Amino acid sequence: MSTIAIVGAGPQLGQAIGRRFAAEGFDVALIARNRTTLEGVADSLSGAGVRAEVFPADVTDRPALHAALTAAEERLGPIDVLEYSPAPAPADLRRAPLVEATKVTVDSVLDQLDLYLLGGVAAVQHVLPGMLERGTGTVLVTSGAGSGPIIAPHVANVQIATGGMRNWILNLHAALAGTGVYAAHVAIAAFIGQGGHDSQPQTLADGYWRLHTERTEAELLVQDLPADYLEQGLADKFVES
Repeated sequence: MSTIAIVGAGPQLGQAIGRRFAAEGFDVALIARNRTTLEGVADSLSGAGVRAEVFPADVTDRPALHAALTAAEERLGPIDVLEYSPAPAPADLRRAPLVEATKVTVDSVLDQLDLYLLGGVAAVQHVLPGMLERGTGTVLVTSGAGSGPIIAPHVANVQIATGGMRNWILNLHAALAGTGVYAAHVAIAAFIGQGGHDSQPQTLADGYWRLHTERTEAELLVQDLPADYLEQGLADKFVES
């Protein structure tokens, strides 16, 4: 049995990805801060006959993240697919508010780096050595499309962090050529579940499965935003997982 670990798992994208991969025979490890939310996702998946286990951890707490991934491996076996899609909670945004490009400061960027880039590095580096040793594995890292494919100057401090994460994954994709391990970035310019067909969680989950099976693209860009997105000054959707 194969295992997918979804870091930042929530009731929309994370649940849909779990269900999509489970339909192909995967067990599902769910990792996020809120145990109650995780248990709700696990219950939904289990009701559909999926083996889903919860491992609560905050990605900014590196020892806790490492412990959660280790526990998932002990319970479900080696992690064959890692999907990383952290989403800020309201408390995060109060502590580290969104900042427009001309007002970026060092302090406004640090918390975003911790959540997106450094948490992503920690999660990937936990699973990558085992994948390389086995000669197989998939790493899928998700952010809002302001990470690079689309410019979003009204949330520039976030995009500094997600842009760094995107750049690293695109380079990782190239560096892993010929190893049997595959990495790709998913850039979502959409209000998940609130727009058209492309924004629906199950449609997005199908895209993740295609990346995993076809293993060719370095990046998947999903666009389903209102035409006046920037003019309205809407906050970047990050990824409501």
